[in-house]
Amino acid sequence: MVAKLVVVAVVIRNKMKNKTLITIAFLLFVQFASAQNDSTIVYKKRVLESSEIDFMFSYYSQEGNNAAVSGGIGTEELTDAVPTIVISIPINEDDVLTIDAAISAYTSASSSNVDPFDGADPADPFQATSGASGADTWINVNGSYSHSSDDRNKIWSAKASLASEYDYFSVGIGGTYTRLFNKKNTEITAKANLFIDSWTAIYPSELRPFKNGQNAQGVSKLFDRPIVGANYSPTFNGFTNKGRNSYSTGINLVQILSKRMQGALLVDFVYQEGLLSTPFQRVYFSDRDSSKIGNFRLADDIERLPGSRLKTAVGGRLNYYINEFIVLKTYYRYYNDDWGITSHTASIDLPIKVGKGFTFYPGFRYYSQSAANYFAPYSKHLSTDEFYTSDFDLSKYNATQYSLGISYTDIFAKKHIWKYGLKSIDLKYSLYERDSGLKASLISFGIKFVLDKKNTELSETLSE
Repeated sequence: MVAKLVVVAVVIRNKMKNKTLITIAFLLFVQFASAQNDSTIVYKKRVLESSEIDFMFSYYSQEGNNAAVSGGIGTEELTDAVPTIVISIPINEDDVLTIDAAISAYTSASSSNVDPFDGADPADPFQATSGASGADTWINVNGSYSHSSDDRNKIWSAKASLASEYDYFSVGIGGTYTRLFNKKNTEITAKANLFIDSWTAIYPSELRPFKNGQNAQGVSKLFDRPIVGANYSPTFNGFTNKGRNSYSTGINLVQILSKRMQGALLVDFVYQEGLLSTPFQRVYFSDRDSSKIGNFRLADDIERLPGSRLKTAVGGRLNYYINEFIVLKTYYRYYNDDWGITSHTASIDLPIKVGKGFTFYPGFRYYSQSAANYFAPYSKHLSTDEFYTSDFDLSKYNATQYSLGISYTDIFAKKHIWKYGLKSIDLKYSLYERDSGLKASLISFGIKFVLDKKNTELSETLSE
């Protein structure tokens, strides 16, 4: 009997031992799987740790005497104030949603001369009209969504945009794909964009009666002012196509060349079709007698350009890390298009760390371009030409730009406004000059905040 009890006890003990071993093995498996999941959660760095908000503001002003609105002569005075906000939101470890919106409020002496006779003062191309047509607002909204692979070697993004002004509306879509390899020392990005624009064709005010079948008497009556000079009788037809499509694609290659040097090769193609002329820019012919109201010569026609344009640009960047205080950044781009323009752009920037968190960055940019096949200055075109423009943006010129900026970066975001820590502040001034006489200046300011998760979680815990 005792022997039987011993045998039963041994069997039960063995069974219990087997069950225990199975249980231990199962628990080890669960722990291993949990550890694998936990390691993914712990060691997978988020693309964007916290939400970021950028507030930016720029103020631009220019002056010159080659306004395209008045056929290549007249004031180019313009001021433009642009507040912008950019919000970047991490959706999860891999995805980021970015939304930015900008409003451009500008006043333009040259644009006011689309209708130079709507004010009480005598019309003059070198003076802004006293009417209400010299100011407008441009609104732009963009949204983008980006996704990064687990190893952060593949990144794709999609974006959409809307823009609106008094005479046009634009819708845009696009996307990019980036691939990193060679231990992240090599980066290739492919991008493509499509913009669909529609114009509200606004013509010079003196040509509008002719579009409606009237004559010079109708013009004089419309503005209640006499026409001085030869019989004014332009042959004017408005545009039938008021749409414009722009397609762009490009490839960027970025390569780490050494511990101190990084290079990049940039190739871009843009194809445009549709209405590429600006309807309110005047043109004057040398083989037509002039007619005036006051001091303002009445337009012979408007700018007329081909219905398509192919642009190609090839450029490169080379950045060299001199030491922990100075980095040398250089850039060059060659551009040409089938309108006959070729251009060269070269720039150099030299960021210099001048203190804890502060960077001082002077810069210089040089630009040179040839004239488009269809450009001629004021009153140099012939009425027999097929295409013509007196827009000095399409002329031959050289330009220089000097810039000076300073930035402050709070690496640890110690300074706070509510739940957001200050990440950076930037202030920059640029002076731009063309040898045609155009001068412009730009002041830009930006401040970036990042959501402080620690403070947010702490405040939420305390509130509970």
